[in-house]
Amino acid sequence: MRQFVIDELSREERDNLDNYMKRTARQGGMEGMFWLPVPDDLLAEAQHGHEECGPFFFGLELAEKKLIVELLVRSQSNLHCSCISYATKAQRDYLLGFVDNMLQEEQIKA
Repeated sequence: MRQFVIDELSREERDNLDNYMKRTARQGGMEGMFWLPVPDDLLAEAQHGHEECGPFFFGLELAEKKLIVELLVRSQSNLHCSCISYATKAQRDYLLGFVDNMLQEEQIKA
């Protein structure tokens, strides 16, 4: 799995990230799991024509001392389809912009 990790989070930093993601992303079915929607204008060729598989998301997992950000674009309704693919450059830029903004707004030093 292609992902990046922000680790060595303090308890306060973890709580701040949790609150931020509860305001800006969708909560997943498991504690600490969040889904960041991929904007329609950033959908890749792999996702076009797969409206029944949408919406599409990035997975964000907030653990006790780290944040794991997946670079895989996932489908809400389908686990096995060609529309599930690693992020394009534009999608990665969007995801990294979200994370950079979150870290700055929440004053994360980790």
